[in-house]
Amino acid sequence: MNGPVRVRYAPSPTGLPHVGNLRTALFNWLFARSRGGQFIVRIEDTDRTRLAQGAVEGILSGLRWLGIDWDEGPEVGGPHAPYFQSERLEIYQEAAQRLVEAGRAYRCYCSPERLREMRRQQAREKLSPGYDRRCLNITPKELEERRREGREPVVRFRMPDSGEITVDDIIRGEVTWRSELLDDFVILKSDGFPTYHLANVLDDHHMEITHVLRAEEWLSSSPRHLALYDALGLAPPRFGHLPMILGPDRSKLSKRHGATSTLEYKEMGYLPEALVNFMALLGWSLDDRTEIMNRDMLVESFSLERVVKAGAVFNLDKLEWMNGVYIRAMSHEELAGRVLAYWREYPPAEPPQPVDPAYLLSIIPLAQERLKTLEDAAERSAFFFRSELEYEPKGLALKGADAATTAAALERVLSIVEGRPVFNAEALEQDLRRLGAELGLSGRQLFGLVRVAVTGGKVSPPLFQTMEVLGRERCRRRIRGAIQALTGASGGAEPASAP
Repeated sequence: MNGPVRVRYAPSPTGLPHVGNLRTALFNWLFARSRGGQFIVRIEDTDRTRLAQGAVEGILSGLRWLGIDWDEGPEVGGPHAPYFQSERLEIYQEAAQRLVEAGRAYRCYCSPERLREMRRQQAREKLSPGYDRRCLNITPKELEERRREGREPVVRFRMPDSGEITVDDIIRGEVTWRSELLDDFVILKSDGFPTYHLANVLDDHHMEITHVLRAEEWLSSSPRHLALYDALGLAPPRFGHLPMILGPDRSKLSKRHGATSTLEYKEMGYLPEALVNFMALLGWSLDDRTEIMNRDMLVESFSLERVVKAGAVFNLDKLEWMNGVYIRAMSHEELAGRVLAYWREYPPAEPPQPVDPAYLLSIIPLAQERLKTLEDAAERSAFFFRSELEYEPKGLALKGADAATTAAALERVLSIVEGRPVFNAEALEQDLRRLGAELGLSGRQLFGLVRVAVTGGKVSPPLFQTMEVLGRERCRRRIRGAIQALTGASGGAEPASAP
């Protein structure tokens, strides 16, 4: 097929875009960008009963968040507008009429009740399901009766009575169907709106689409679409059907495997570049070892020849690992900016907002190595912002020592914190190691005690760097609060104005 590559992403606005849906968009976008072609977005909104409010905005928002830009479509326009199928009804209705006049389609007046009974009868007789062509040769008398009853017909496409239809699939090779086993399907509904089959065939032709890359579930529709192209006298595009995305149990990916809406992953704190990298490997690979690939590398390397047929397993643990790799590769400034932007959009319970950007930037180097998602940042950094800590005396007590002995050790730590001329990590470590030796305590014992006193927990970033970021005054107040918890004295809360 000569000329520039033109591909499309044509979602139905029936809900938020899920991973499988946007993986299809990504593969189309990568193919277009790798070949210097165009990527078109088209909204297939002809199923009026299933339209969801806000779905179009969610679809476009998901694309923008992932950095998948489009050359034609909603918001940007283009020479093949309109890009909403509901605004192109005349095109479909005129084509359906031409097919009826040519004998390649016919009007069907069968009621839903009659069709249900037909399917039940076929099931009882163990026949292949499909329309029985009752309306193909409807008599003038029957036609008049239906019109008097006010029935609005649908238009059915008449599949060839014999022969084979073969699609030369880019990914799967040649796949063949026998025409007589395929029933006459609806192309125009009684409300005048087209079905997916007619609308996408006509739109792909009018929008000059060269390659249709879509989910594997549409493979069975290919013979119908090729028959439509033939009946309309149109040249079909190349087809490629992408592998299904599976859950860890190898069933079709669903909600029970975790979040599937792309915007849910955004809310969970995943980075768009990590999700793009992860989705690109769901059915495609550069080789058997390369996993971390930025956007430019993906565009440069992508080819349909390396798309596989087998289903791709969605591994949430791998996505989490990959997201952590991207987080750790960021500069401190970039990560602090991402965390602040994330907190503005999804305010955490703590730390309270807004946060001082300079103070957050001092925390990021201590928290970065332990973050897997942006959502983790609130939990990992919360103790830096709390105005007061709660202590359990038994959680503070030194092993084998009573509360009074532990409090006395903390008094000595407090004197170092208050009297140290230069308050930095290196000096604090030297002083506290000397104090431990003097008290006969191991570093693990004394540092563990101080860690609980200044952070409220037994696990934290490196202790002395943490104390430096917290600052002398905050450390002093927290250690004093821990002493008071051990001795039963009152007070010790830090003022809410602490940074």
